[in-house]
Amino acid sequence: MKGITMDGRRRDGSAGDADYGRIGGHYSRYRQPDPRIAAIILDALGTAERVLNVGAGAGSYEPTDRRITAVEPSATMRAQRPAHLSAAIDAVAEALPFDDGTFDAAMSTFSIHQWSDLRTGLRELRRVTRGPIVLLSCEPGEVERFWLSDYAPGVLAAEARRYPSHVTIAEALGTDVEARWVPIPFDCVDGFNEAYYGRPEMFLDPGARLSCSAWSFIEPAAAEAAVARLADDLKQGVWDARYRDLRQQPSYEGSLRLYVATI
Repeated sequence: MKGITMDGRRRDGSAGDADYGRIGGHYSRYRQPDPRIAAIILDALGTAERVLNVGAGAGSYEPTDRRITAVEPSATMRAQRPAHLSAAIDAVAEALPFDDGTFDAAMSTFSIHQWSDLRTGLRELRRVTRGPIVLLSCEPGEVERFWLSDYAPGVLAAEARRYPSHVTIAEALGTDVEARWVPIPFDCVDGFNEAYYGRPEMFLDPGARLSCSAWSFIEPAAAEAAVARLADDLKQGVWDARYRDLRQQPSYEGSLRLYVATI
């Protein structure tokens, strides 16, 4: 297949179902770590000093007061890590190059749904981690409640298919997993789809859309039609007639969850 190497990874090194060599060039511009979400992740990590971040991307949500080891297969994403963060190791979740029990805790944010083998990846996290495993992801059964389904149902359907459920995560880790609801602030600076719940105009920006990988799973013509319809509804006041209260809502209770597994 064009753009795929012999080991199944893309030319950029991307190991999951999204090609970050194609869509990730401006990722760090739109996907900044939101400090309120970061605080929730930091609390879940507890007192862990040595922390592994798998699928680390451009470094969002990596604590700066811990010893972080970052793993990221995509060269495009590794290149966007800011200078104050350590360089990421080129590796994949399914084959972590560390000894058993190396880390006090492990984390992964918006990554587990893209792993080629979720169960193997999560077992690897458990193998190399002595303490909590903290995963920021979305509960698939909640994804399609978001109003974007009115315009781009294929995008949210793709997301719902990709995200593993709470039950699946717990089964793969072989332990109890707590699912914590994460409130999404109105001015969230991490531009995943639900972050724009009260700012629909952001979906008219192609960079913002491509920073949510699910948009790359629908045909360009379908994406263009969805955006054109949304633009027209915004111009005509149709969107606001349905959802204007969201523009004043300080936070949104969507599909975003923090899954926390402890020993």
